[in-house]
Amino acid sequence: MLSFINIFRFVAFLEGVSYILLLFIATPVKYFLSEPKYVKLLGMPHGLLFIGYIILAIMFKTDSNWTKSQFYSVLLGSIIPFGTFYVSKKYLTISN
Repeated sequence: MLSFINIFRFVAFLEGVSYILLLFIATPVKYFLSEPKYVKLLGMPHGLLFIGYIILAIMFKTDSNWTKSQFYSVLLGSIIPFGTFYVSKKYLTISN
């Protein structure tokens, strides 16, 4: 079922993967091998996913009744490598 939380989890996953690829693959290739095309290739999708993640976090904040510290943790997770995976596990799980 395609619910709002599943969309947010999917965007969080894609944003995290794109960030890791950008940081640990594309950037070293750019500076060590003088090949900037991978940064250009991954930069735009990552930027769009980042913006989507932030917008979804703002929209989801009111639905999930997050405190300010929880909301800031979710936002901080978007700029820390592997942070979106932690956020997805801790804040975006469906409770039964």
